[in-house]
Amino acid sequence: MEKIVFLFALLISFVSCKNPEKKEVEVVKPIVTLHLFDGGSVGANNLNLFAQGETYKGESKILADAFYVIKHEKGILIWDTGLPEGLVGQDPYTTPDGAFTISRNDSIINQLKTINLTPDDVGMIAFSHIHFDHTGAANHFAKATWLVQQSELDFANSDAIKGNGFYAPDSFSELKNKKVLNGDYDVFGDETVVIKSMPGHTAGHQVLLVNIGLNKPILLSGDMYHFEKNRTEAIVPQFNYDIQETSESIKVFEAFAKEKNATVIIQHSKEDFEKLQNILKK
Repeated sequence: MEKIVFLFALLISFVSCKNPEKKEVEVVKPIVTLHLFDGGSVGANNLNLFAQGETYKGESKILADAFYVIKHEKGILIWDTGLPEGLVGQDPYTTPDGAFTISRNDSIINQLKTINLTPDDVGMIAFSHIHFDHTGAANHFAKATWLVQQSELDFANSDAIKGNGFYAPDSFSELKNKKVLNGDYDVFGDETVVIKSMPGHTAGHQVLLVNIGLNKPILLSGDMYHFEKNRTEAIVPQFNYDIQETSESIKVFEAFAKEKNATVIIQHSKEDFEKLQNILKK
């Protein structure tokens, strides 16, 4: 009996030596920096365009038009580029139908200088979508790789884009290097910066999750919404590419925001522009 006990104890000792307690390895997350810039201003003179029926009849609103730079140890991504730079130094321009009054105060090159960057430093460019107010300064980044959904690229190369006033294909015509996406994309491979496919506003509309080390990640909405009331009432603009698809994407967006406990930034909201400025100052 003693011999059996001895052998059992010896076996336990052997197993213990073979399986020492694993030490916890601290995972060091890469430093991600988010920069917010002013890409112009959009006066929505006919706010009812941002709804169905006569929801906002007779209302108007000033919308922000932001763009963003994300710095990561593996590279730099620019997200949207704002309104056309031909507006810089000019009086505000009102579209012939009177629906929008647009203006832009500064160029993207000048603004990049404030964080010691030039367009050549930017390795990747992505748009929430290719409406003209998001692609206005895109051609400065001809050397960058364009991260674009296949469905967005298909529309950009189709006859449907011709003559559509919401698009300015010439503004991104120099983007020759493309990485074509078919759904979500982890930009740097570590879940710090993730593109989420949310079609509907345009054929390949997408949003961006950015984790900059705060207790909550930042979720940039693209044009999923244009202002807070759009979001609280799940209102879909009448000019969207696919209204039903947008409604489905809204459900996916809100579920994703809840899952990630994200701070949602409505890109066209002046209030959210200021909110994000305050967040980034901390």
